[in-house]
Amino acid sequence: MLQLLRGKKSSLIVKIVLVLIVIGFSFFGIESYFVANPNAGVAKVGDVEISQDEFRERFNQERQQMMQMTNGALDAAFFERPEFRKQVLDRLVNEKLLLAANDRLGLVVPAQRVREEILKIPAFQVDGVFNKDQYQMVLQSNGMTPQMFQDRVQQDLARLELPTQVQGTVLVTEADVDNYLRLRDQKRDVRYVKLPRPEAKEIDVPDADIEAYYKEHEQDFMTPERIALQYLELDASQLAIDMTPDDAVLKDRYEKEKSRFVTAEQRQASHILVKVEGKGSPDDQRAALAKAEAIEKQIREGKDFAALAKENSADLGSRNAGGDLGWIERGMTDQAFEDALYALEAVDDVSAPVLGADGYHIIRLTGVRPGTTRTFDEVRDQLVKEYTDTERERVYSEKAGRLTDLAYEDPSSLEPAAKELGLEIKKTPLFSRQGGAGIAGNPAVIRAAFADSVLVQNNNSDPIDLGGNHVVVVRIAEHQAAAAKPLAEVRDQVRQRVIAERNSREAKARADGLFAELGTGKSLAEIAEANGLTVETRPGLGRQAGNVDSALVTAVFAMPHPAEDAPSRRLVDLGRDEYAIVELDGVTDGATAGLDAKTREAAANTLRDAIASSTAVEFVDALRRHTDVSESLGKLADEQL
Repeated sequence: MLQLLRGKKSSLIVKIVLVLIVIGFSFFGIESYFVANPNAGVAKVGDVEISQDEFRERFNQERQQMMQMTNGALDAAFFERPEFRKQVLDRLVNEKLLLAANDRLGLVVPAQRVREEILKIPAFQVDGVFNKDQYQMVLQSNGMTPQMFQDRVQQDLARLELPTQVQGTVLVTEADVDNYLRLRDQKRDVRYVKLPRPEAKEIDVPDADIEAYYKEHEQDFMTPERIALQYLELDASQLAIDMTPDDAVLKDRYEKEKSRFVTAEQRQASHILVKVEGKGSPDDQRAALAKAEAIEKQIREGKDFAALAKENSADLGSRNAGGDLGWIERGMTDQAFEDALYALEAVDDVSAPVLGADGYHIIRLTGVRPGTTRTFDEVRDQLVKEYTDTERERVYSEKAGRLTDLAYEDPSSLEPAAKELGLEIKKTPLFSRQGGAGIAGNPAVIRAAFADSVLVQNNNSDPIDLGGNHVVVVRIAEHQAAAAKPLAEVRDQVRQRVIAERNSREAKARADGLFAELGTGKSLAEIAEANGLTVETRPGLGRQAGNVDSALVTAVFAMPHPAEDAPSRRLVDLGRDEYAIVELDGVTDGATAGLDAKTREAAANTLRDAIASSTAVEFVDALRRHTDVSESLGKLADEQL
C-alpha cells in the first residue's frame, strides 16, 4: 500500500520497505500451503493465524504488482515456484511479528503522522498541494474509503516503526570506514582460462532411461488443475438509463446542495517552527516560547522573514524555501495553526507565536484566494450527470439485490437469474489457481471459484464485488484436475532433459580433469595451449569490473590470499556448463590515507545503510527465534494455489 507513498527512491521509508521485502530468504521454507478446508490457516505466529484467504490475497497482489512492474514480461511459471510462495508467506509472518512487537512495547502510530504521510502523497495532490476531491477520486477508483486507506497507511507505518528505530542505533567508526574502503577498493591480480560450454552432443537415450527419468521427475511434467466458469455480470456503467430530468428538479437539488459548489477560501502561508526541546516540560516550553518571541521581534523590526526561516525554522520540509507551506484551507492542518492563520487580516501580516503539536509557529500570510460559489448554469451538466448516475445506481441496486436472491434460490443454475434480469451467461477460458484473462484475473473471483462451495459442491458463488458497482456470480462450467502429462506427450522434453544433464556432467568432468592437471606440475599456460584455449590476464581487477563475467569476479574476491611462492587457485562454475580455471597472484588493499572528507562521508553513509539493513534483518530474525512460528495445518499440492 505504501507504494503510493512518496515517489522518492532515497527516502528512509522506501529503503526500509525494500529491506523488509528481502527478509525471509534464510528462514524455514513452506513448500505448499492449503488444505481443503477454506478456513484453515497456512501459518501461525504466536497466537495470530495467517489464513488461506489472507495468503491468497497477498499472493495475488504481489503477482499482479510484479506483472505490472515488468509489463507482463515475467513468465507465469515464475509464480508457481515454491520459492516465490515461501517469500510471500515469510513477508506475512514478518509483518505479524513486527505488529505483535509493537503491541508488546506499546508503540502506536499517531493519527497526525498518518495524516502527514497522506498529505505528502503525489497522487492526491493538484499543483503540488493536497486536494480533497483528488484524494476521494483516487480512493474511489481503487474501491476504498478514506478510513480504509488511513487504516492501511497506519498499519504500514506501524510495521516500519521498530525497524526504523533499530536502524537508527547503528554507529560507524572511522576504523570501520577504513576497513570498508580497504575492502571496497581492493584490487586483485588474476589469470584465468575460460572453458567454454562443450558443443552439445546428440546422445542415443534408451527408452528405459527415458521412462526411468520420467517416473523420477513426474512432478516436473504436470498439467495444473484448471477450471472454466459460467458467470453473470452486472455492471452499473453498462446499464441503459433513459431519463433526463427537467430544470425544476435540477434547480431544487442545486438549492438544497448549494454548499457543494462553494470553493472554500484558501490561504498561502509561510512559517517558522521553534520546537520544544527536551521532554516538553514547562521550562522547555518557556524556553521555546522565548526563542519564538525573539524571532517575532526581529520580524517586527524589519528582518526578512524568509531569511529568518532558513536560519531558525525546525521544519526541514519548508526551511530552505523560506518557510513557504503553499496554499492551505481549513481542515488540512493543526487547528491552532489554522485559527491563527485565518485570524490574520492582510497579506504580509505575521502572527504572534502559536503553540501547535510540533512546537511554536510564527505564521506569515502571503496570499489569499477568496471562496467562490458556482452558478446553476455552471453546474447544470454536473447535476444532470449526478441525477442520471443516482438513477443508474438505484436500478443497479435493485438488480443486484434480485441477482443475489435468485442465485441463492436456485444455487444449481444461473439460468433463472439470467432470464429474469435479461443478462447473458458468459464463460471464461480454462484457467488455473494463478488466474487467467478477464474476470479470472481478479483475486476475489479466483478465491470464490476455488472455494469448497463452488468447486466441490457445485453451487453458484456468492455475489463477488469487483468494485465500482460491478458484481458477478460464478459457477463451475468445466473442471480439469491436476494430472501428470502422458509420457508420450512429453517424451521429447524428457529426452532433451536427459541429454542436457549428461552433457553437463561431461562438461564438469572435463573441467575437473583440467583443473587437476595444475596439481601435477603443469602451468596454466601449458593447459591452455594443450587445449587450444587462451590465458586471460587481469592485473588490478576491481569488484565492479564491467568487462569480466560477474560470477568470475565474485569467485575471485572469495579466494584466499596467495602464498608468497604460489598463487591461489580455484575452479569457478560460470553457469550454463561453462567453467574457468583461475590463479590469483596478488592482492592490494584500497588506499585510505589522503582521501577527502566527502569521499569518506559517502563511504560511511553506504556502510551505515548496509549495516542498518542487515541489523533490520537480524532484528526480525530475533523476533522469529523468540516467537512460536509454525505451519498450522495440512498441505495441498502446489498446483492448488
